[in-house]
Amino acid sequence: MSTPDFIREIRATAGHQLLWLPGVSAVVLDDEGRVLLGQRADNHRWALISGIPDPGEQPAAAVVREVEEETGVRVAVERLVSVRSGRPVTYPNGDVCQFMDLCFRCRVLGGEARVNDDESLAVGWFSLDELPEMTEFHHFRIKQALSDEPTWFDPTAPQ
Repeated sequence: MSTPDFIREIRATAGHQLLWLPGVSAVVLDDEGRVLLGQRADNHRWALISGIPDPGEQPAAAVVREVEEETGVRVAVERLVSVRSGRPVTYPNGDVCQFMDLCFRCRVLGGEARVNDDESLAVGWFSLDELPEMTEFHHFRIKQALSDEPTWFDPTAPQ
């Protein structure tokens, strides 16, 4: 995954210490009910399309931008699916990040699914019964996007 310039600037002074960052992800569904996935270049795993909002960028606008930048598909955001904090991730260079993921359900407006940048090895549409191997976190977000449940958040969080 390409590191945004603003994070490179922070890393110049923060070193490898944990950075708490916003993240956005998209469950993009086509008219046939298939899900858009990308095979990540950094770890070769299939995943929902995701990224980091630019400073000042609204999360919904960021997810629309990320989907088009990575896949060539234009989308409209339908709703917020989940708000969830992930586990810290340590990258091969020693950088540590923890992301607060805002996941959105999106519908396709146009474009053809393709590898559109250097962040993906492959991009494709998958029926729900033929999803490639992915982490449980991806399956969770897809399930939430397909349900009529309200936005998911951890109800055990202190109030």
